[in-house]
Amino acid sequence: ERKTYLPMPFAHVVGGTGWGFHVRTSRRVWFDIGETTPDRLWIEAETGPDGHLDIARYDGTPTEVLDQFLAEVGRPQELPDWVFRLWASGNEWNTQTEIMRQVDAHRDHDIPVGSVVIEAWSDESTFTVWRDAQYVPAAGAHKAADFTFSEHGAWPDPKGMIDELHDRGIRLHLWQIPLIKMRPHPAGQAAIDAAEAIAEKVLIQEVAPDGSLRPYRNRGWWFPLGLMPDLTDERAAKWWTERRRYLVEEFGVDGFKTDGGEHAWGRDLRYLNGMHGDEGNSLFPVHYAKAFGELLQSAGKAPVTFSRAGFTGSQAHGAFWAGDENSTWQAFRWSMYAGLSAASSGILYWGWDFAGFSGEIPDAELYLRSAAAATFVPIMQYHSEFNHHRTPSRDRTPWNIADRYDDERVIPVFRRFAHLRERLVPYLADAARTAIASSTPLMRPLYFDHPADARVWEFPLQWMLGPDLLVAPVLEPGATSWQVYLPEGDWIDAFTGVATPAGLVTRETAIDEIPVYVRAQAWDSMRAVFAP
Repeated sequence: ERKTYLPMPFAHVVGGTGWGFHVRTSRRVWFDIGETTPDRLWIEAETGPDGHLDIARYDGTPTEVLDQFLAEVGRPQELPDWVFRLWASGNEWNTQTEIMRQVDAHRDHDIPVGSVVIEAWSDESTFTVWRDAQYVPAAGAHKAADFTFSEHGAWPDPKGMIDELHDRGIRLHLWQIPLIKMRPHPAGQAAIDAAEAIAEKVLIQEVAPDGSLRPYRNRGWWFPLGLMPDLTDERAAKWWTERRRYLVEEFGVDGFKTDGGEHAWGRDLRYLNGMHGDEGNSLFPVHYAKAFGELLQSAGKAPVTFSRAGFTGSQAHGAFWAGDENSTWQAFRWSMYAGLSAASSGILYWGWDFAGFSGEIPDAELYLRSAAAATFVPIMQYHSEFNHHRTPSRDRTPWNIADRYDDERVIPVFRRFAHLRERLVPYLADAARTAIASSTPLMRPLYFDHPADARVWEFPLQWMLGPDLLVAPVLEPGATSWQVYLPEGDWIDAFTGVATPAGLVTRETAIDEIPVYVRAQAWDSMRAVFAP
């Protein structure tokens, strides 16, 4: 079954003069695109008590349609250039020693990294306090001076660690979840937070069997029965984010991985502004990222959030990744569909856990083909699930893949792509600014540039990256060549420098290359990126 953390009732209709539409609702919408009747687009949507449903129609090219949509729902906000560098993380990087060991490994293997995400940093109870920190639990927001850290603990000096990462040119992001954990029964700071949240009335509510309202308890399997702050409410959002302010202002954290924004389930939920769950649940992840972005901005930082859940309006709030996926070729292909769909809806900063996050680790071929593709999407990042520290490791680091498969190609090939990515950063940053100004997606399907070319639909997993790069990733195991469609124009093979005419091209594709073509008029400026 095809699922997404980022639904959006918006679509392009390509053909003729072109048009698109937006079902202006945050309630559920279903689309039947020629499935029941080949020539019919059928849309069904829930409505409120008045039965009203508003649909916006936008005429024009795909870019013109997207521009009109973004004018209505919010445009992407430019993030700093460093977000385009490699992001690295693993759920088992859960001590200061391990973080620095992995950062040192990047340095020792000459693999530049721009951001590190730490998921397992907190006490897993408050999500505001470093594990092993000593402090006196208290109501309200803590300051850095409230904490002491044991030299024998998991995080003996988190501020010193962050300072060292910054000295190395690496940004640090901490994982978040928008819940107050209630199982096991909270104690200490978590109990104080829960009691204060109830007293301050900052929680989403649900309808009890007797018809009264009570705090909503998470109905999912992940952190079951947790309390959920109503981040759609400005006062409640500030109550929540102020508890994290010391991490930004005093410790120097650069961003937050705003995970798990999809836990508001049920039509009977009640938000502080009176919205019912059927209307408010989809909006929650938009406000979740917005709240953390505003915290960062209020502390003088860029609003770098990294979310998996979202909805209409998410375009204006940070970066996104595609959610948890296994390390399979099928998941790789579906991730590319997800990224292009998100881009077509105005999500500018998007990536995925390249080569997968969960299950057995990818083999060297899947890992390197996926890393090659990730070099040419807006966010290049790897991540891996928690495996209880069992051996062999399931880390998605290139050195672990090389070790597990005894494949000496992995590190040098990955190094080549990582350095290529570094050289791409100025191009990506310039292209992002252009994308924001013009509403032409940074990563986009070929129909944006060539809506009248019927052949582009035969190659749905090729894309343009910025104004001048056409990318055609290798998506099947065992492939030594790959067929590419080059639409109208003059093209240069990025890795060979050979001029290539438009049309079908079958290109030999070694494991250390990916089919990428540069518009001929841009080759002089792009040549050094591919052949320094």
